[in-house]
Amino acid sequence: MTAATQVIAGSLGVGGIAVFASGQRELIRRWGTWVVTAAVVGAVLSFGAPGAVVLAIALGVVAAYEAARLLHLQSTDRATLLTLAVGVPLLAALAPTWLPRLAVLLPVIAAGPSLLAADTTDGARRAAMTVLAALWLAPLCGIVLLGELALPLIAAVSIGDIAAWCGGRSSGRRGALSGRPSSLSPNKTYAGLIAGAAGGAATLALFGTVTPALLVAVCVGAPVGDLFESMLKRCAGVKDAGSWLPGFGGLLDRVDSLLVTLAVAIALHSGVA
Repeated sequence: MTAATQVIAGSLGVGGIAVFASGQRELIRRWGTWVVTAAVVGAVLSFGAPGAVVLAIALGVVAAYEAARLLHLQSTDRATLLTLAVGVPLLAALAPTWLPRLAVLLPVIAAGPSLLAADTTDGARRAAMTVLAALWLAPLCGIVLLGELALPLIAAVSIGDIAAWCGGRSSGRRGALSGRPSSLSPNKTYAGLIAGAAGGAATLALFGTVTPALLVAVCVGAPVGDLFESMLKRCAGVKDAGSWLPGFGGLLDRVDSLLVTLAVAIALHSGVA
């Protein structure tokens, strides 16, 4: 058993004892989803770079479908997002130096369907939302670019999510986030925020991958990603991005923190092409 497997299995095992002891049905469902997804992610990433590409594409394709529905995009916009979901990770693996060029062109590509359709009724909104979705999902290529750091980062975000949820539940409404961000997600508390950051940082330490860049990515990027998706869902008037993932809703509800975490890690971590 590798060190990575030991860290993840140990964390889920200890967490599982506490989860079943709590008797909370929602938490048990979430824990079950964590176990299954951890096994799948670990197995896919064990194949190295090809596995990272497959994982990034798989997550991107599902997330693109959910994002298109959440942002009320048309089928042509969704097709553009799906093409980018496949193409960006492939480009990260085969020609990473071209990624900055694609980033410059991304708004034009994403707005293409609205422009070609000459949509004067809803074209501006569609173009803006497609660009937003494309930029939101593009950091999944970080699973490829970050190499061996991808698994520790994913694990840190996941375990930080568990810690934040448990910390927030244990504090009740005491210490709820104050100010305008609280309106995006009223159930968020300072206790959950601190517990999530501590859990994520501890996971990085167990993996031996603590760097200032990754700490900022996990401790700051993860909660920002969570709040960002909460904002989009409130704008869309929905509770979850989907309903198929037990205890979470949709895939975007599961990877919202990871998307911004990967973006921050790509931007700050040295050695990323």
